[in-house]
Amino acid sequence: MSTLTTITPYANEPFTDFSLEENRKAMEAAIAKVKSELGRTHPLHIGTEKIVTEAKITSINPGNVDEVIGYVSKADQALAEKAMNVALETFESWKKVPARERAEYLFKAAKLMRERKHEFSATMILESGKNYVEADVDTAEAIDFMEFYAREIIRLGRINETQPLAKIPGEDNNISYIPLGVGVIIPPWNFPLAICVGMTTAAVVSGNTVLLKPASTTPVIAHKFVSLMEEVGLPAGVINFIPGSGAEVGDYLTTHPKTRFISFTGSKEVGLRINRLAAETAPGQIWIKRVVAEMGGKDGIVVDETADLDAAAQGIVASAFGFQGQKCSAGSRAFIVESVYDEVVAKVEKLVQGLKVGLPEQNFAAGPVIDKTSYEKILEYIEIGKGEGRLLAGGGKAEGNGYYIQPTVFVDVPGKARIMQEEIFGPVLAIGKAKDYQEAIALYNDTEFGLTGSFYSTNEERIAEALDTMHCGNLYVNRKCTGALVGVHPFGGFNMSGTDSKAGGYDYLLLFTQAKLTSRKL
Repeated sequence: MSTLTTITPYANEPFTDFSLEENRKAMEAAIAKVKSELGRTHPLHIGTEKIVTEAKITSINPGNVDEVIGYVSKADQALAEKAMNVALETFESWKKVPARERAEYLFKAAKLMRERKHEFSATMILESGKNYVEADVDTAEAIDFMEFYAREIIRLGRINETQPLAKIPGEDNNISYIPLGVGVIIPPWNFPLAICVGMTTAAVVSGNTVLLKPASTTPVIAHKFVSLMEEVGLPAGVINFIPGSGAEVGDYLTTHPKTRFISFTGSKEVGLRINRLAAETAPGQIWIKRVVAEMGGKDGIVVDETADLDAAAQGIVASAFGFQGQKCSAGSRAFIVESVYDEVVAKVEKLVQGLKVGLPEQNFAAGPVIDKTSYEKILEYIEIGKGEGRLLAGGGKAEGNGYYIQPTVFVDVPGKARIMQEEIFGPVLAIGKAKDYQEAIALYNDTEFGLTGSFYSTNEERIAEALDTMHCGNLYVNRKCTGALVGVHPFGGFNMSGTDSKAGGYDYLLLFTQAKLTSRKL
């Protein structure tokens, strides 16, 4: 493999402008291409072996449930153990590969993904129900993660030059960041490419080998990523692709004595279970397992009477209903100062009425939720909401041969209501009234989560107070609370939102490494 002679400065991948006809046509062509390949069977990847199992995960289009995206082989405990042994063996050679060489695999993969950007996005449009923009942003973020983490591992390799230790006479002291071992990667379905790519490549570029267990609703896009890494020449066994049951394969690997770390993004309940299982020491285990967890949120937006109310309403709607509210950063709550409450509510209502629901491949603003389980849960919460607040918009199913739900808004909702406190993960927004901005902030903080938040105001003193007192990992002023950019908004939250891992930030790779100090007497 050639060695990169120069590393270009990091810059975020630009988003596609779909108002341009040529870009729309390019996406339509990509969707047609992906549709021509639907229904294929995808194997497990364990080292050099491609294993097709009798048991399969059937991936369907949530926007058209009669359409099968693909059949993905399903691992059991025996195959998970086989993958673990391959990953352990591969780790012994992979950890010795220079950091700069490991980084080059990511640079090559980012280049190829950029060239096939619409094809990756089209797969998500069909498999996860994203519209053009949401899918395009997901693919761009995946590229960003690879570019960013590749540069980061090179920077950490030069840490003694850029951040030298204090000098003392007669000694040469250095610090290095070495890999941990074999990790289990459990990404979510809502960013099935970006977060899957980010979690996986952060671990492998740091010198670890991994067992990748993708979400069962979006395994085809994950397989597409694994195939890309194989195409760029990543050694077999560095990434082992083992879709399977969380109860069978996930728990088995979490409790395995040779698992060194678990990187997880998903629900609070599953994250807490992983943390508990990982904390138990298994026979033969010689380390404390490291858990990196991003677990969700009940994020909110605060609007005071000095704010730009049009911008605030637009931010509320974009945060609540982007990708049908299926983001851990989604602004599912809003607290508005009473003197402008009715005006903001009216603006929100008008914007929500303009959200048309339909097939993602036809680029409707609102699409389906991910599966039947989510569909039924969200509809149950909507019924609960009807007893907790006043229904302003939506309130039930939407038409279509899929899991479509109307964008739903409840107003006059008290802070302790279930729809204000519990993560719904769907197109449901609860709005509450506050007497002033300080009460609104107090209502915002009254949650077990702490991932993202927004504060809309033009008063600098109030903004300063909000920056100090709104308790979350990612706080935004006068903009929506979704849309973190790699390298710009390191992402992770407080409390039950996880371990505040700050994905896409300068501390992230440290979670997949351990610092080793060497001291030599001169």
